[in-house]
Amino acid sequence: MTGVVLIAIGAFLVTLAPLIRFQAADKLIAAPADYYGVSELRAQNARYFSVPKVKVLTADLDITVTTRGDVEESKGDHVVWDEFTAVNDVTNSASGIQLDQRRSAFNKYTGEGVDCCGVNVDKEPVQMSGQIYLFPFGTQKRTYQVFNATARQSFDARFVGEDMVNGLPVYKFEQTVPPTKIDTLTAPASAIGMKKSGDVRVNRFYDGVVTYWVEPVSGSPVKQEQRRHDVLKTEDGVERSEALVADAKMTPETVDRLVQGAIDGKDQITLLKDTIPLVSLVIGLVVAVAGVVTLLAGRGRRASRSS
Repeated sequence: MTGVVLIAIGAFLVTLAPLIRFQAADKLIAAPADYYGVSELRAQNARYFSVPKVKVLTADLDITVTTRGDVEESKGDHVVWDEFTAVNDVTNSASGIQLDQRRSAFNKYTGEGVDCCGVNVDKEPVQMSGQIYLFPFGTQKRTYQVFNATARQSFDARFVGEDMVNGLPVYKFEQTVPPTKIDTLTAPASAIGMKKSGDVRVNRFYDGVVTYWVEPVSGSPVKQEQRRHDVLKTEDGVERSEALVADAKMTPETVDRLVQGAIDGKDQITLLKDTIPLVSLVIGLVVAVAGVVTLLAGRGRRASRSS
C-alpha cells in the first residue's frame, strides 16, 4: 500500500512541474498594481526658455519622476499607474519650471498599452500603444515599439547591444524621436529674436534620443538617458528659439534602486519558472521510484513467505 501511495505522490509532483512552469508561472509573473517609485535624473548645462525671465537660460536641472499605481482601477489583465514629473532649475533656484502628468494603463503580463481608465498626458486623452513602463518578460534582442509621453505616440526602440549596469547583464535599446510638434503657444516676438512688437504664435517641436538599459529576464529598465532638443518655430516654419536642450541621466542612487528591483524580479521569475518546477520534477521522480522499489520489495517478501 505504501508503494502505491508513493507512486501516486511522485506522479502528482511530476505532473505538477510543467503546470507550474508553463501555466501558473505566467499568471504569477506580472507588474504590480500597487507600485510606488521615485526616480531622479540630472541634466547639467541644460538650456531652456524661461517664461518669467522671457529668455533662454543655462542651468543644471533636477528632474523628479514619481509613479504610483492606482489599485482600484487595476483590474483583470491590466494595471494603471499615475506619474508626475517636476523639473527644477538648481542653478537659478527656480522650482517647477516644467510640470507634467501622465496616466497610463498597460497589460500587466506584457507591458503593452491598454486603451482604458482615462489614460492621458497632461489631462489630454491619448491612445497609448507599445511598451509603457516595462519591456516584456523575457525581452529579446529586437526592436520594440515604446510609448514616448512627450511626443504622445510610440516609436521604435532598437536593440543596439549588450551591456553591464552595476554588474548586471542588460540589453541596451535606443529610441530616436523625429521632430514632432507637441504644443502651440504665444510668446513675445522680441523674446524670440523677431524685430516686431506684440506676441506671436509659435509651435514647440520636440526631437530626441531615449536610451534604455533593460534587464531581459524581468523586462525591467534599470537605467535611462534622454537627449532632448525642443525648439520654438513660428508658423512659417522658421526656428526662432530653443525651448529645452538637455541631456538628462538617471542618478546613481536611482540606478542602484532599479538594479536591485530587477535582480529581485529576476530571482522570483527564476524561482517560479526554473527552480520550483525542477525541484518538483526531481522529487516526484525520486518518490515514484521509491514507490516502485517499495512495491516490488513487498511483492518479493510475499512471494518468499508463500513459498
